[in-house]
Amino acid sequence: MAVTRRRFNAALAASAATLQFGFNLTSARAAYRGPNVIIVRFGGGVRRAETIVPDTTWAPYLVNVLAKRGVLIPDVHIADIEGMDTSHAEGTINILTGRYAAWKDAGSKFLTPRIEPTAPTLFEYLRKAFDIAPHEVLLINGEDRPQEEFFSFARHKKFGGAFRAEVLSLYRYKRWLYQTLIAEGRAKSEQLENLAEQMKKFDKHTLPGRTPKANARLDRFWQHWRRDYRETGLINARGDQLLTELALRAMRQLKPRLMMINYQDPDYVHWGNASHYTRAIAVIDRGLRQLVETADHMDAYAGRTVFVVIPDCGRDSNSLLGIPFQHHFNTKSAHEIWALVAGPGIARGRVLDKPIDQSQIAATVGAVMGFKARYAEGDAISDLFS
Repeated sequence: MAVTRRRFNAALAASAATLQFGFNLTSARAAYRGPNVIIVRFGGGVRRAETIVPDTTWAPYLVNVLAKRGVLIPDVHIADIEGMDTSHAEGTINILTGRYAAWKDAGSKFLTPRIEPTAPTLFEYLRKAFDIAPHEVLLINGEDRPQEEFFSFARHKKFGGAFRAEVLSLYRYKRWLYQTLIAEGRAKSEQLENLAEQMKKFDKHTLPGRTPKANARLDRFWQHWRRDYRETGLINARGDQLLTELALRAMRQLKPRLMMINYQDPDYVHWGNASHYTRAIAVIDRGLRQLVETADHMDAYAGRTVFVVIPDCGRDSNSLLGIPFQHHFNTKSAHEIWALVAGPGIARGRVLDKPIDQSQIAATVGAVMGFKARYAEGDAISDLFS
């Protein structure tokens, strides 16, 4: 069902009643009948120049095709708060919770960040409001940011692990494969040792109470992955192309109602080669095209899926720096990002010429899906709706 201005205003009224009187006007854990939402974290930190500026973009599908199907918001900002890093994990938690600094350090060591959300995530809001299975709410993660494995739910007394999302990542596959090989009792010790060694870097980030739970639907998903790509890791795609493949297979096999894909490869520009950055933007753009075109041809998604595309953070634009693509120095351009929202109920071919805050994304997703992100700092972007 598309979100119209009338439905948006009704949702706001229902949310106000929830806050004032402490109850929801709809029955608790009702069947979900709203639109699907796919959040694309155009991640790894990107600048506007290489993404949404037509003359210099490396993302032609984003600018020339998808923008015409929705609302492009060129002027999105990350609030400049003392002590807050404009980085990937923090930006992702901003998007998922609608709150800045909504995370805590769970005992990080040098080069081993261990952080977790402290405010409810979009996954938890949705699953607490509606009767939705864990595999219908998914987080798709890359293998180079193991701390993001733990963004599927927050440490919050009214939400938490009971309303978690499931996670798909190469780490989760290796973990599943390791346990499966042991159960089968036929793997060579060398293979098991190799897998165990690969997982060690993830284990350094492990947080108490966040061990993945058994899930029969995910077991079948990984069985099919193993059948097609076997066990070596040399056949399946890597990097952000892997995330696209995981997301496409999830759409076909698990049919998530809410899915967030955490693309990340533009961050390889830290090594100093600008082509790593621009090529990675093009890879995300191709992945975005595959996701949208797949949704357009699936009964579960066609005409009922809203895409929300937003970077985790920006990047420096100082051409005098040796590597002019950093984002950890709190520069103005590292706070400057953008967003694109497209799908049923969203205006088409519009450029929203007003400043928007990154914290508003969570509230906007809530408005689209019919729940109140009550702990989010920003308000929903009402100008999006047709």
